[in-house]
Amino acid sequence: MFVLFGATGDLASRMVLPAFYRLAREGLLPGQWRLVGNGRGDVAHEDFRAHVHDALTESGAKPDPQDWDAFAQRVFFAGGGFSTESPGSLLDVIGKARSALGGDPQLVHYQAVPPAAFAGLTEALGQHGLAKDARVVYEKPFGTSGDAFRKLDQVVHSVLDEQQVYRIDHFLGKEATQDLHLLRFGNGLFASCWDAEHVESVQIDVPETLDISNRAQFYDATGAVLDMLVTHLFQVAAEVAMEPPASLGPLDLQAAREEVISRFRRLDPAEVVLGQFDGYRDVPGVAPRSKRDTFVAARLWIDSDRWRGVPFYLRTGKRMATSAQRVSLILREPRGPLSGRLPRDANVLAFSLAGDGEIDLSLVTKKPGPALDLDVAHAGIALAGLPGADPLPPYVRLIHDVLLGDRSLFTRPDGLASVWDVAEPLLSKAAAGPALRTRVMGTR
Repeated sequence: MFVLFGATGDLASRMVLPAFYRLAREGLLPGQWRLVGNGRGDVAHEDFRAHVHDALTESGAKPDPQDWDAFAQRVFFAGGGFSTESPGSLLDVIGKARSALGGDPQLVHYQAVPPAAFAGLTEALGQHGLAKDARVVYEKPFGTSGDAFRKLDQVVHSVLDEQQVYRIDHFLGKEATQDLHLLRFGNGLFASCWDAEHVESVQIDVPETLDISNRAQFYDATGAVLDMLVTHLFQVAAEVAMEPPASLGPLDLQAAREEVISRFRRLDPAEVVLGQFDGYRDVPGVAPRSKRDTFVAARLWIDSDRWRGVPFYLRTGKRMATSAQRVSLILREPRGPLSGRLPRDANVLAFSLAGDGEIDLSLVTKKPGPALDLDVAHAGIALAGLPGADPLPPYVRLIHDVLLGDRSLFTRPDGLASVWDVAEPLLSKAAAGPALRTRVMGTR
């Protein structure tokens, strides 16, 4: 049984509901299931089903009329909110669903709500007997500062065991993000050059053309640093930088990722650029004098033998000229007869994390002809084009993993504690109201 808190909100409509419908359409849900949405309003089951249909249509996953009725009859809504003081109608709706399913169905609680609501909902799950053996999914960011993280973590572990907790970061569910370690560990060509001796820099770029008008209040309380840097970009950096795990099993993979995060050095505000796009303060819901960052570029250092001295450039922003999700390993120029003569944009191994993912390699070649003219050749592998490929979007993959009980691609509290420590100097400066700077750093 899948209980979706914040079921009529933007995140649920854009991401969670389309992902859940995709799982149903592809036969990846259990044979018997129920989806129970929860919210403050008193919404009839039929009205919520209509909302779900509209959300799926707007997301591009318009339901097939032939299977919509079978899907919709398993969808319910429990109104009146949910808190320690009052469970609203949720207990009644869950009770009826349990009776219909029979036995003791697995409960999955998905908190598609702002971070400030996590603690209260978690305490309510314990208060009303819905926590035992349940799996609970938390959206990012898990906390909004080091102190907020520690308080939330304490509340969560007062109600749940760690194995029940799934802190989602959808960048870890991307096909190409997973290929960051599979390509490296499965191919000697790349495994042998995955270190400071061969890599000049690592660049992680996620520019977005998207505006923030649909979630202005959330974004003005969060900004690029919290929304992207200390969540997605740090996790992707860890995927690149981790030491080879003992296996690719859930515990070993998580441990390798969290171990390297503990090696991240604290950000130096002098090596971080914050920016705000023109017109941001004119967006309804944004404070008139807001200094909230919509762009961040940071230089991160990792204190490990493998990566010491190699800068990791992390960059993201809203309302940029183009959209991309790209990880680039800039390889050092090899010593030899061509030293100093190589094209600047050669020797790059890049991963596009967008869509179904792509791997790109830029190589130095001789331009065909009588002279020794050097050029750059590009080779690309579209992951979806591999024979038999059946790529799943990140939210579909991660919700499926929750249903299976696989925590490989979810974050752990020790790694998050390190993340907040790394970001503390920047967050403290941002809280003090830093002057915004707009110079570009570390591009190539």
